[in-house]
Amino acid sequence: MSLATILAFANALLCGVLIFSVLRKEKRSLVHLTFIGGIVLLAAESFITGLAREADSVESMAEWQRWQLVVMALMPGTWMLFSLTYGRGNYPFFLKRWQNLLIFAFVVPPVLALGFIDKLFLSAKKIDDGHWVLNLGLPGIVLNILFLLASVFVLMNLEWTYRASVGTMRWRIKFMILGLVVLFGARCYTSIQILLVQQVDLQQQMVDAGALLVACILILRGLLRAGHFDLDVYPSSSVLKSSLTVLLVGLYLLIMGVFAQLLKKLGLGADTFTITAFVVMCSLAVLTLLLLSDRVRLHTSRFVSRHFQRPLYDYRTVWRKFTDATASCVNQEELCRAAVKSATDIFQALSVTIWLVDDKKENLVFAASTFLSKPKADSLLPDKAAVAELIQYFQTQHEPADIDSVQASWAGTLQQCHPDEFRKGGNRICVPMAAGEEILGFMLLGDRVGGVAFTWQDFDLLKCIGDQIAAGLLNTRLSQKLLQAKELEAFQTMSAFFVHDLKNTANTLNLMLQNLPVHFDDPAFRADALRGVGKTVAHINHLIGRLGSIRQALQIKPAPCQLNDLVAKALSGWEENAGIQLQKDLRPLPPVLCDAEQITKVAINLIFNAREAIGREGQVSLQTSQINGWGVLAVSDTGCGMSPDFINRSLFRAFQTTKKNGLGIGMFQSKMIVEAHKGRIEVESELGKGTTFRLFLPLHIQS
Repeated sequence: MSLATILAFANALLCGVLIFSVLRKEKRSLVHLTFIGGIVLLAAESFITGLAREADSVESMAEWQRWQLVVMALMPGTWMLFSLTYGRGNYPFFLKRWQNLLIFAFVVPPVLALGFIDKLFLSAKKIDDGHWVLNLGLPGIVLNILFLLASVFVLMNLEWTYRASVGTMRWRIKFMILGLVVLFGARCYTSIQILLVQQVDLQQQMVDAGALLVACILILRGLLRAGHFDLDVYPSSSVLKSSLTVLLVGLYLLIMGVFAQLLKKLGLGADTFTITAFVVMCSLAVLTLLLLSDRVRLHTSRFVSRHFQRPLYDYRTVWRKFTDATASCVNQEELCRAAVKSATDIFQALSVTIWLVDDKKENLVFAASTFLSKPKADSLLPDKAAVAELIQYFQTQHEPADIDSVQASWAGTLQQCHPDEFRKGGNRICVPMAAGEEILGFMLLGDRVGGVAFTWQDFDLLKCIGDQIAAGLLNTRLSQKLLQAKELEAFQTMSAFFVHDLKNTANTLNLMLQNLPVHFDDPAFRADALRGVGKTVAHINHLIGRLGSIRQALQIKPAPCQLNDLVAKALSGWEENAGIQLQKDLRPLPPVLCDAEQITKVAINLIFNAREAIGREGQVSLQTSQINGWGVLAVSDTGCGMSPDFINRSLFRAFQTTKKNGLGIGMFQSKMIVEAHKGRIEVESELGKGTTFRLFLPLHIQS
């Protein structure tokens, strides 16, 4: 058994170790399944390559090589899907954007390989140094072109994700992305070589085998870092104007081209070239690893500053970069993400998080982080008493604070919100974001590269950055309120026209209802006409009521009510369609303090929204419960779900809807009603799996 054969089988075994590691430690999700699928295909390809090298005849060897191309044809779609989902919190957007290309990658290469399997190779021959070369047919050439394009697409998407990550998130994914860059960079090189000569040289497969070995080692190293799949990176939706992928691939090809010509002039064989290619590939991987190391960059910066007598910060450059990064942000989510990324770059702190104070000054709201995902952040939220103490302290103290050197309870609250990632990452710093006497939020920094302590210069710059973020947050909030006021004014104007015109229409239809029995003798036609017109009148009057109620200030008359009775009233008009299941879990509750008529409207709206979301088949679930002094109504469906972007930006705004014939009024009005009761509405939704709305109302406390 040759060295190449041993390497091929060893790679297959190493891929099996990767699969076992992911299956044992990780949860099941789309990104995990695509990663496992891609590694399974690499393992199968390596195993088939080993069998081809041990074949006892040229026919057997060619047959195994054909099946190796079939397996390779399954890779483009799988790895392209992985590159679009790995580490991305907004991956549904990218899947929708590239869905046609993904369908093409999943369908065309396998169909091409299987449909023309006998024409992938035209002939095989043995050249002077004793290794086999197979001449490609037209289907084989096209298949290699598609694989090359897919490899470049994967590399560019991995680069895109890496650029969007910062701090601890970048630290977590570095080895995973580096391993895949080595793998697909080598595949780009071998694919180009194959296309240039239109031949498959079995010796060149050693380059792919070596790259896979290096990639598996790097990926295994990355799997040892906790949370490498639990990320929420949000790459920009705009197309990259520049890419390092093309530069790195070009540099690699240039180096290998020079070596190929040099070896050719020296008369050295293909074995020497293969070893040289492997050494250069490893050298580029090590060089890239060093360039991506935050520690190396920190020590380089300190060396330059120390020996060339540069100040700690070039304040003009720092401030220009910070303002450029945050000036174009139009909402607080974008502003916080940009601020977190800038703070990470400026202070070399891997863990940076921004928490905002909600409008009621009672809770903290997770805004952005370099190492916390939203589910993890939600599990760290402190209670209202701790938040009140924290806000009270920083209302009179606007300077950054070292929370690890303070024993006060408010410091413990901040430590809970910002857990340690590294044991030797230095102290954690809290930067309050205040506008006047109002505390808008907190920025927490920790895990500084090399454990370097923050100096007084750092604190001064942090104070300026905190004030700048606070000013930006205040501007975005005021702009949002102004926009909502303009929208409401426009809505009030429009609703006045709706009410006027629809009332006239309703009066006309009512008159026609009175005349129809007189003018039509056909009882069946008359009955149908009466039902149709009656339904139209009811719909128009209902729409008039909804629009008219928003034109005027909302007034509620709260009184103790049984939430279960209101739900039963909302269900009184429910007509079950075929295939729709309704499940109820109405538990005994104390009375809630609410306006029964208004809350019944909200319940009806939630129930009918759930009914429309599931279509003809599905399940709607209703549940009432008591949680921490609140009466809670949960309405769940198994329908189409909503995207996070739609929930955050459009769900509770007027005229924003996903329904073809909707006006986008229902949820806007429901939110107004619930907030008038000093309650709240929470929503959880996932595309393709369904939605859950939770209505929180204060319980009636009897004196």
